[in-house]
Amino acid sequence: MSFMVGDGSRGWPDHAPYDRILVTAGAPTVPDPLKRQLSARGGRMVIPVGDNDLQELLVVTRNGDTWSNETLMECRFVLLVGDEGW
Repeated sequence: MSFMVGDGSRGWPDHAPYDRILVTAGAPTVPDPLKRQLSARGGRMVIPVGDNDLQELLVVTRNGDTWSNETLMECRFVLLVGDEGW
C-alpha cells in the first residue's frame, strides 16, 4: 500500500496511468493533470464540476487522445483546494 501527502488536485503522476479516478471534492473544471493520468484505454473518472454552490457529477472517459463527459446529476460537494481547484 502506498500513500502520498500533497496536492490531490494534481493527482499522482508517478503511478499513472489509472483505470479509474474518483474525486470527492467539487472542482471549477476537470483538472488537466487528472485527465492526462487516465488510462488511454477506457480510463474513467467521476468528478463533481461546477461553482461553489452547485456542481454536476461527471463521468469523464478517455479513449486515446479523446475525452468524453457524461453528466449524471446535480450535486454539492466540498470544494477541491489546490493548484487545479479553488
